[in-house]
Amino acid sequence: MNHFRPVALEHASRLLNHGPTVLITSRSQDGARRNVMAAAWSMPVEFTPPRIAIVVDKNAHSRQMIEESGVFGICIPAAMFIDTTYAVGNISGQEVEDKFSRFNIATFPSASLNVPLIEQGCVAWLECRLLPESGAQQKYDTCFGEVIAAAADERVFHGGRWSFADADPQLHTIHHLGAGNFIRSGDTLRAKAL
Repeated sequence: MNHFRPVALEHASRLLNHGPTVLITSRSQDGARRNVMAAAWSMPVEFTPPRIAIVVDKNAHSRQMIEESGVFGICIPAAMFIDTTYAVGNISGQEVEDKFSRFNIATFPSASLNVPLIEQGCVAWLECRLLPESGAQQKYDTCFGEVIAAAADERVFHGGRWSFADADPQLHTIHHLGAGNFIRSGDTLRAKAL
């Protein structure tokens, strides 16, 4: 956590624009229960204010908690957290009382919305407020959230951009290919003006 620095909200969308696998954290309205799930489908949808979309099945335990509390967190796991990411993505919160306890995942409450954020193994997080029901939420299982705070590990995100070139490969973000297969963010290529 000592490498985390706040991310300006105008750069919050950049935390997701490269399509990493994310961990969606949630809590019940009273804060007594909490959950975490892995998701491959998330994306920025607006810059100002920063808004994102996540796909969470309407029957998922996380979805119920997000709709009940109106808040959620997005934690972006690094390659070092691949086994845990896969584990939480393969078991329902309806089957396990608390996935954080089950998989020994240390958390801390976010400053503004009191959603659980993951202490180690992730390189960024976003604290989000669920936007009012839009129709897409029920029809397409897509939830929209406004990012109200964000932070990232300065070893891989600085100057408002991801920079994996000189970073420890264990700090690179991961991208799910299916059936437990992931790839790690690789070399950065810079386009030249034509």
